[in-house]
Amino acid sequence: MRIVDLRATTVTVPLEAPLRHSNGEHWGRFVRTIVEVETDEGIVGLGEMGGGGESAELAFAGLKQYLIGHNPFELEALRFKICNPTASLYNNRTQLLAAVEFACLDIIGKKLGVSVSDLLGGRLRDEIRFASYLFFRYPNQETGKGEVRSIDQLVEHALDLKAKYGFRTHKLKAGVFSPDYEIEAYRALAAACPEDSFRIDPNAAWSVEQSVRVAKAIEGINNDYLEDPTWGLNGMRRVRENTNIPLATNTVVVNFEQLSANVLNPAVDVILLDTTFWGGIRPCLKAAAVCETFQHGVAVHSSGELGVQLATMLHLGAVLPNMSFAIDAHYHHLADDVIVGGKMQYQDGKIKVPQGPGLGVSLDYDKLKQYSELYKQLGGYPYDRDSRRPGWYPLLPNDRWADPSQ
Repeated sequence: MRIVDLRATTVTVPLEAPLRHSNGEHWGRFVRTIVEVETDEGIVGLGEMGGGGESAELAFAGLKQYLIGHNPFELEALRFKICNPTASLYNNRTQLLAAVEFACLDIIGKKLGVSVSDLLGGRLRDEIRFASYLFFRYPNQETGKGEVRSIDQLVEHALDLKAKYGFRTHKLKAGVFSPDYEIEAYRALAAACPEDSFRIDPNAAWSVEQSVRVAKAIEGINNDYLEDPTWGLNGMRRVRENTNIPLATNTVVVNFEQLSANVLNPAVDVILLDTTFWGGIRPCLKAAAVCETFQHGVAVHSSGELGVQLATMLHLGAVLPNMSFAIDAHYHHLADDVIVGGKMQYQDGKIKVPQGPGLGVSLDYDKLKQYSELYKQLGGYPYDRDSRRPGWYPLLPNDRWADPSQ
């Protein structure tokens, strides 16, 4: 079997409401690039990458010379062909490789008639627990609904998601308002759901000293972990030395060099594996094995997925023996998806691992066309800017907090 074509289509899919974060905003939609890798046997594998727009499509087009004629079963050869570690100093293609790896695993599974999780050693669980990813949100520009700004709105939103989807773990995306306001909000969430567990993530917006102060203020809550309170391995290490809450990251341990540094001199307790950031599902498996050896926790990070990447997260979660935490997903904020059957469904806070061959999902080409046209109409948006605060940008650590009264 040989690869004969590679196609990339950028789409933008609406969100229920714009999501606010420490660097700015998701402007009411996600921009994703869907990849199709076709073989000479007519099997098409699916991949997905965040953002990129026309630049992503051009980058994938540039990979054709590497992929045409390649056997999709030869995944290690593919890794060095695209991401040789020295060549990657000049052409960082890690996220491109991830999307192509997803597609090749999808092809292999379809060829053999087995799921990706079977290819990866067999599933240990058939459904995956999720956290209710809670964001402060601007109201939907068309409907005026969906705003989450006040603490009462945040608690109401969390309770609504819990009732609708069955979440028992709640993650607050912080770093938007002042630490004192977000401490109050986090405590209110914990008081409203006393039987549940919690985690908070300011995307490294706090200083070490602020992080320690927040950690001490929330130590009485049933915390899974404190995620990326500050920037850098040494900053995280200083926070870790001053709190009893485990620290987690998806920013400062995202490759094997950083993982080895963390093993030698621990700064982080829980590694949040991202199938895109790490360059595919298989590198995440390798990293999880290292974590298992050295008794670091693992969970799965969300980077704003549609159904194709969500399937990669589900198959990864299904095979990890040491994944003791609910995983993250922005998925419930989406208004729609590009896969056949529409959005995957939550039940009791969980989503079932797809059962079909390969990734177990197929493209709805009408939806793909619809949201490709919407992308062409709307274009991209700057992740690191806030549409309602022209000229604003954050510092690191930040002191330019939004005003919760506005």
